[in-house]
Amino acid sequence: MKREYFSSFKKDRHSQEPRSGSCIALVDARFLIWLAQQSAQGIMGEMVNRQGLLGLLSQAMANAGLEVDLIRVYWYTDRADGLFLDDQIVRWVQTHDVDGGASMLRAVGQDLAQLAQSHSCNHVLIATDDERFLSDIDAAQLSGLSVHVLADESARNMPQMMKSDPGWGRLLAQADRRVVVNAQALSELLQGKLPAGLMALPHAPASASVENLEEVRQTITEVITAWWDEEPEDLREDLRDALQVSRGVPQEVDRQLLLRMRQRLTRALSLNEKKLLREVLRNVAMGPAVTSTSITAAASPSALTGLPMDIED
Repeated sequence: MKREYFSSFKKDRHSQEPRSGSCIALVDARFLIWLAQQSAQGIMGEMVNRQGLLGLLSQAMANAGLEVDLIRVYWYTDRADGLFLDDQIVRWVQTHDVDGGASMLRAVGQDLAQLAQSHSCNHVLIATDDERFLSDIDAAQLSGLSVHVLADESARNMPQMMKSDPGWGRLLAQADRRVVVNAQALSELLQGKLPAGLMALPHAPASASVENLEEVRQTITEVITAWWDEEPEDLREDLRDALQVSRGVPQEVDRQLLLRMRQRLTRALSLNEKKLLREVLRNVAMGPAVTSTSITAAASPSALTGLPMDIED
């Protein structure tokens, strides 16, 4: 059966299709430390290190299909850590033992309501397990804001979550997306270590991604070659025809290869890596002779999305 490479989007869109826009994170420090402690090696002290937090959260959101620009983190805490970090704002709250989290609930709820009212961002990532936020999240979503909730690996099994922790399960069920973060990586970061795989995050130095680009090219080539070898000849011909009439990569193929790369690297590709993936695909499908053409195409607006100009990624 032939693929319809340029068919329009179907109404029953997959829940993990990429979504973009600006994002602000509202993080309950007490919850984040607890989440880090879910790792077998996640022994946390009283002090934590928030450097690299934006990068780790950005990567977790990308893995959830959210290609967003995380512009700021609000950190709700009752303890000074002596850190003054760019794009991170500290909100002081009472200790949980004093008021049972009421001041944290009030502070996060007010900020979420303000973001929803002002429409200053498209997405909000909330890091908490407090079920009392359900009504605040629902109100923000009704205003048009996408609200996502941070969780650990247990959120991948929601039926079990609803049995083991129904309160948190209901909160996670309300989220537009459940953003899963690796507890071990989070634990290492809060202890001042650099988790493995954090090199190519949006807030990492640009030179790091450039140094690794050739290594990524080799991995991309392996993944695409293996995929190409699996494709029937008639579908290969369809793709060659599609690539000849468009500078971009057919949407279905683009998503399929991006998913394979995400599974291989356990992270989403950066913008430069996505452009590289589409260049390698053309070389594999059409032969090395198209290299110069693909490089020229990479500079066009359509190549940034990897789709025809009239389709939005």
